[in-house]
Amino acid sequence: MPMLFTRRPAPLATTAPLAPLPPTDGVLYGTPPPAPRRSRWWWFRRISAGLCALFVVLVAWLALTAPLSKSLQPLVPPQLTLLAADGTPIARTGAVVAEPVKVKGLPPHVVQAFLAIEDRDFYSHWGVSPKGIARAAWGNITSNRTQGGSTITQQLAKFTFLTPERSMTRKAREALIAFWLEAWLSKDEILERYLSNAYFGDNTYGLRAASLHYFHRKPERLTPGQAAMLAGLMQAPSRYAPTKNYRIASARTRTVIAAMVAAGYLSAKEAKAVAMPRLDVRGQGTLPTGTYFADWAVPEARGHSETGYAAQTQTTTLDARLQAAARRAINRASLGKAQVALVAMKPTGEVVAMIGGRDYAKSSFNRVTQARRQPGSTFKLFVYLAALRGGWEPDDKIGNAEIVSGSYRPKNAGGRYSKELTLAEAFASSSNVAAVRLYNEVGSAAVIQTARDLGVTAPLTEGDPSMALGTSGMTLLELTAAYAAVAGAHNPVRPSAFPAREEDWMDWLLGRRRALSEGNREAMRELLRGAVEHGTGRAARLGQPVYGKTGTSQDSRDALFVGFAGDLVVGVWVGNDDNSPLAGITGGGVPARIWADFMRQALGGRATPAPRPNPSGPVEPLDVPDATDIPLGDGASLSVENGEAVLGGEGLPVGVRIGEDGVRIEDRRTAEQVARDREALQRAQEQARDAIEQASERAAEAQRRIEQEVGR
Repeated sequence: MPMLFTRRPAPLATTAPLAPLPPTDGVLYGTPPPAPRRSRWWWFRRISAGLCALFVVLVAWLALTAPLSKSLQPLVPPQLTLLAADGTPIARTGAVVAEPVKVKGLPPHVVQAFLAIEDRDFYSHWGVSPKGIARAAWGNITSNRTQGGSTITQQLAKFTFLTPERSMTRKAREALIAFWLEAWLSKDEILERYLSNAYFGDNTYGLRAASLHYFHRKPERLTPGQAAMLAGLMQAPSRYAPTKNYRIASARTRTVIAAMVAAGYLSAKEAKAVAMPRLDVRGQGTLPTGTYFADWAVPEARGHSETGYAAQTQTTTLDARLQAAARRAINRASLGKAQVALVAMKPTGEVVAMIGGRDYAKSSFNRVTQARRQPGSTFKLFVYLAALRGGWEPDDKIGNAEIVSGSYRPKNAGGRYSKELTLAEAFASSSNVAAVRLYNEVGSAAVIQTARDLGVTAPLTEGDPSMALGTSGMTLLELTAAYAAVAGAHNPVRPSAFPAREEDWMDWLLGRRRALSEGNREAMRELLRGAVEHGTGRAARLGQPVYGKTGTSQDSRDALFVGFAGDLVVGVWVGNDDNSPLAGITGGGVPARIWADFMRQALGGRATPAPRPNPSGPVEPLDVPDATDIPLGDGASLSVENGEAVLGGEGLPVGVRIGEDGVRIEDRRTAEQVARDREALQRAQEQARDAIEQASERAAEAQRRIEQEVGR
């Protein structure tokens, strides 16, 4: 074997020509061979192979990581109907979605209409159609309209997996996912998923839902004209929706029919015979409706619902009768320009009524669940309960003298002070200085822990004595739930829009729910009852035991009353959205009277009626002011209840009812109020008799003097 590099032999000392060297197989002595030159074809093959390998790797990566099942799911949450406890529909939300369609079950002209206008080469391309791209490009050049070249597969990839952004990157990803879909699904499966998820306008998704919405007809029975109109919606669903502009929708339908002729699906004669379809839209009165309660309940309802296309119906805990009672109580109150919120729940946390503001149509901001406002003296519940848990008794004494030292010097309302008070007396009179002293005695950590045990999640600042007077903001919902923990047997209470799950032995074993000691619970209830019977909450008295507490925040920016009676726990808040001070409103005034008005209706009313079997009926607008509640001034109003005209209102002792039985006078006073009114009447009568006697005596004396003067 010849060596590549060798020492050349010395030249011969002769003038004779050298003989030619023997062949060396292309290898020159002393120099390496030149590198072979790569042709363009060689580079093209190598680059193409690399790109193909990269494409295979990307498709394999998609196959392993991309959720193929996503194209089987509805793009948006399907329609959800919420029912009140009696079966009355109170709100609908979500899109109109129906079951997926099967290509084999559809008439040929239905599929042909979509293929003709959207993707004529659907059954022959591999996800991306060069002919379609070229046709769109030529159309863009020869006309003023921008046309797209996306195939049905690309469209499915776009609205299932991608965002609607317009960029080359998104188009590249769209094409890649289209290839992947073609590799894993059959053509019919791709078409079925496309037809079942596409948007058809009017908040309607999928061919079945659109067919039922526009024509009240199943897609398996669509006529050629109806199919052409639905296929025409794909380009611009909102613009071509026939319910909004039937003339434009009709013109688009003619375009689809012409495309079917061009694709060979229809003859010219058959196309001419296709009649323009008539709409048959039903149920317009049952479109989605928002309410304060529904806005709060829907997220919880979605968590309970199963993923799918079918519309769902869920029964909530809302009591339609109590909701109407809450609205009446608020409408009858003298609020001025202030806002108001009310929430009523069972001791288990089941919310039965919710008013998040005066008018949902004007403001959907829910002041029960979203507004964090200062609770004022209603927060004293946690201070006094922490003291009771620490061994204090309601009869123990606490100082009530004015605080004249230290950096924080709260004042009592009206400047009323004394040497000391019992805890019961201090709580009833809502003494601020006593609450701060008690807070300092038990410690902020104990107060905060008590609030946490009762379910308060709002931030609470440790070491801040002003917290004892309710300076830490929280929602009315969590504050009312804390009072429900005292009214019920367990804590914390979790407010819910749906029936509470019954506790089992696992809850007891895992300690998910705790309970206040019976002694502490009864002592706290004693304090709350005293605050209503002879304290700041006297305006909330009823003809039965009432437990509650008033609250007025700094500068009278918030006024509250939270309490319970019977099987209801109710919180009422009044304030201004801009946090400006209220004019002459305190927790013991308007909020307490609203609370009492609602509770009289709630506890004195009839039981909830049996559920009605028509959840598909019209939505009841529970969060708009009742048009039948007509304010008459000075707190009086005219309303309609149970088919009777009622003249009454806040502060009026009697009401006048006009119905089929004639005119009836209704005494709205409780037994205690009647007794107080009787005593007041007796005092007035006695004062009148005294005044008459005194007047008679003065008249007799004057007569004697006149007689004496005449006698002289």
